[in-house]
Amino acid sequence: MGEGTVLDTSALISWPLSELSGSMIVSSQVSELEKHSPTRADIIETLGLIISEPSIESLATISELAMETGDMTGISQTDLSLVALAHCRGATLVTDDYRMQNLAEILGMEWRGAIMDGISETWRWELKCIGCGTVYGSPESPSRNKRVLKECKNCGSVLKLRKK
Repeated sequence: MGEGTVLDTSALISWPLSELSGSMIVSSQVSELEKHSPTRADIIETLGLIISEPSIESLATISELAMETGDMTGISQTDLSLVALAHCRGATLVTDDYRMQNLAEILGMEWRGAIMDGISETWRWELKCIGCGTVYGSPESPSRNKRVLKECKNCGSVLKLRKK
C-alpha cells in the first residue's frame, strides 16, 4: 500500500509489516496498538508509517454524517479521525469496521477491508427504548464505552440500537 492509504488498527495488527510502509494512521492508534499488540507498537516507528491528523473541517463533516446515520452510537473517536483523515486526504480507507465502511460508502470514498470483504449495503441506525418504544437521536460524540447505551429518559429501560 502506498501514500494514499489510511489504515485502521485491524490492518496494523493483521497485515504483513512490509505492507504498512507509507500508509497513514492517527496518533491515537499508537496507544490502541500498545493495548492490542505491544510487539507491533514497539516497532511502529521503524515501519515508515505516517502519523497525521484530519482537518477540523473534515472531522466536523464526518461527525455530522455519523450523527445523521446513527453510526455515532457505536464508533470511537479514533475511528472518526481515521475516516476524516482518509476523507480530507482523498486516501483509501482500509478497515474491517462496518461503521467506518458505512460512512465511507455514503460519502463515496474509496475503502477496502483489511481481512474481510466488508459491507454490501449502507444502513442507518436509531436508538429505541425496549420498554416504551421512544426513539432517540444519535449522540453528538462517540461514547468512551461503545457497548453501553444510555437508558430511556421516560421509563428507565435500556436503549437498543436497531436498523431504521
